[in-house]
Amino acid sequence: MNMYIGNLSYRVKEADLRQVMEEYGTVDSVKLIIDRDTRKSKGFAFVEMPNDAEAKNVIAELNGAEYEGRAMVVKEALPRN
Repeated sequence: MNMYIGNLSYRVKEADLRQVMEEYGTVDSVKLIIDRDTRKSKGFAFVEMPNDAEAKNVIAELNGAEYEGRAMVVKEALPRN
């Protein structure tokens, strides 16, 4: 399952986010979205987990949870149209 992780602190790095997600299961990829011009985080990321049950647990546990002083938004990423 591909998940959208939003409202992240701009200080969060991909490795930090991977570490948090790996507490809940196997992580295939973590992609922190970076602004092309400023080279700084845009405050959201996409995390891919192969096991849907683990991913659903992440959503249940971490959506609204505080991380680095901000309440994270964690939900299933929907394909862009």
